[in-house]
Amino acid sequence: MAALDLRAELDSLLLQLLGDLEELEGKRAVLNARVEEGWLSLAKARYAMGTKSVGPLQYASHMEPQVCLQASEAQEGLQKFKVVRSGVHAPEDVGPREGALRRRKGPTKTPVPQSSDAPRDPLNWFGILVPHSLRQAQASFRDGLQLAADIASLQNRIDWGRSQLQGLQEKLKQLEPGAA
Repeated sequence: MAALDLRAELDSLLLQLLGDLEELEGKRAVLNARVEEGWLSLAKARYAMGTKSVGPLQYASHMEPQVCLQASEAQEGLQKFKVVRSGVHAPEDVGPREGALRRRKGPTKTPVPQSSDAPRDPLNWFGILVPHSLRQAQASFRDGLQLAADIASLQNRIDWGRSQLQGLQEKLKQLEPGAA
């Protein structure tokens, strides 16, 4: 009876694994398409603005990432990856910057300009009116980044499924020593 339960669990796990592999293949195809779209749109923008107008010379001297990759523990100890925008604060981080009360009247001092927490759009490095193809390239690469995080999470789930599958096969071999 235990061998029958193991076979049912093995079949269930195998179906899940095959579904995950099929999903992985689809997401990889979409990722390749997004990256290809991004490079094609970037080439169109270079053609429209001129080769020298879209390149490393226009990059800001101090760059900050607009997004970060966040890893979190999901079910059964699997790591799940998520792309989060930098500058987005957790609810406990939002609030007054000073812990004390503010004086309304009294000695005034010139306000010190604070750097904005929200990252600026890198497309502004290339001018105010950038071609639509440059915006399309940015959107394609952003989609690709999200897909890459999804693929990494899915790959972790597939690796976990394969290890579970091998463990179940070993248990089944121990229960049925005469089976090949």
